Amino acid sequence: MPVTKSAEGPQGADALKLDVMPSPTSAKHLQNKDSSCVDGNSSESPGLEKTKGITDFQTLIHLLKGNMGTGILGLPLAVKNAGILMGPLSLLVMGFVACHCMHILVRCAQHFCHRLNKPFMDYGDTVMHGLEASPSAWLRDHAQWGRHIVSFFLIVTQLGFCCVYIVFLADNLKQVVEAVNSTTNNCHYNETVVLTPTVDSRLYMLAFLPFLVLLVFIRNLRILTIFSLLANISMLVSLVILTQFIAQEIPDPSRLPLVASWKTYPLFFGTAIFSFESIGVVLPLENKMKDARHFPAMLSLGMSIITAMYTGVGALGYLRFGDDIKASITLNLPNCWLYQSVKLLYIVGILCTYALQFFVPAEIIIPFAVSQVSKRWALPLDLSIRLAMVFLTGILAILVPRLDLVLSLVGSVSSSALALIIPPLLEITTYYSEGMSPLAIIKDALISILGFVGFVAGTYQALDELLASGESLTFSNSTFIQ
Repeated sequence: MPVTKSAEGPQGADALKLDVMPSPTSAKHLQNKDSSCVDGNSSESPGLEKTKGITDFQTLIHLLKGNMGTGILGLPLAVKNAGILMGPLSLLVMGFVACHCMHILVRCAQHFCHRLNKPFMDYGDTVMHGLEASPSAWLRDHAQWGRHIVSFFLIVTQLGFCCVYIVFLADNLKQVVEAVNSTTNNCHYNETVVLTPTVDSRLYMLAFLPFLVLLVFIRNLRILTIFSLLANISMLVSLVILTQFIAQEIPDPSRLPLVASWKTYPLFFGTAIFSFESIGVVLPLENKMKDARHFPAMLSLGMSIITAMYTGVGALGYLRFGDDIKASITLNLPNCWLYQSVKLLYIVGILCTYALQFFVPAEIIIPFAVSQVSKRWALPLDLSIRLAMVFLTGILAILVPRLDLVLSLVGSVSSSALALIIPPLLEITTYYSEGMSPLAIIKDALISILGFVGFVAGTYQALDELLASGESLTFSNSTFIQ
């Protein structure tokens, strides 16, 4: 998704719009000063005065939106890398574990809110205070590193999202342009299309950079809300059309392997955890709720819907296209104007979302850099850093042009750390001194080990595939429509 995401939303002046994952800095800007962390078991909860905030339904919508991005389009290929049986089962398990880790983060944040009498606790704050509560003197002395680690992975994750977006934009626009002369109004006659060769995909990436620079120069999050609303509408319409198409004419699934090769499973892990990356959104959402006691129920409901949607799209997409499935399922759509419009709508949606994802690393890096210079140079330095970061994402996208491997690499490196590795360890450091059952410690250790193994194996496999394809630079995701 994605993507993950916060700002004021279109559903009301008090609504929280989550179009960027909260950074340690930006999360504070979104903080409602009248809100407070609410523990469902607290005796003080019933007497709390109700403040303006988002409703349970709005919370659910924002949580769903926080997961909708390019990741869901890569899940059919991810299922191919795991097998038609192993893939959906693994998505269900991963959805359950990711949801559990989000609950852990919320519970730890609530714990420190009450202990320290603070109204809000972001991801970095929670990890820092968790290390301060650790029985280890070394961890207590280096608690600030917890915040730095979270900030680092947030930057890597969000800039990785931006790289994925550039590759996605280039691949889909290239295919639309190459097939425009053969595009028809008949969506049922799906013959092999001979594409008209155009320029290299990397030139399409370069062509998008000026537009991206103009978007990231918008520093007001309220103005970006307009682009976010446009992105929401575009992605929703295109996803409905896409789902309607892949649910039709499912061929015989017996030809598909139940379990794929173990060598490709790490690529599945990276893409899947990339799709589930919305853990950074949960604390700002809880903080903005009218009654935060309802948040755990909304989180469980939202993640159940997301997991079911991911499993359905991933399995149906692979069943529909089999071994011909591309890195983004939009690249498998028939060559008619209805389904070409799906690509164009997603291009618009991702183009608008780029600036919102970019907001998180900008809010972490730029304030620190600007604080080192005088006010006279603050604005030039701000704009220069934004320009440099856009070109950095563009260069990385050009160097790694395979969308499937970019998804897997970003998911394995940073998403696994934020979503699977850190939360269980945080629970141990937070509650160990207060007494934890051995089963809880073993459970947390197993989840962290699972995340670490996925981190190492997924990163290795993605890098190995990238090196193997580096000489030819064949764009397997920019393929012919069948």
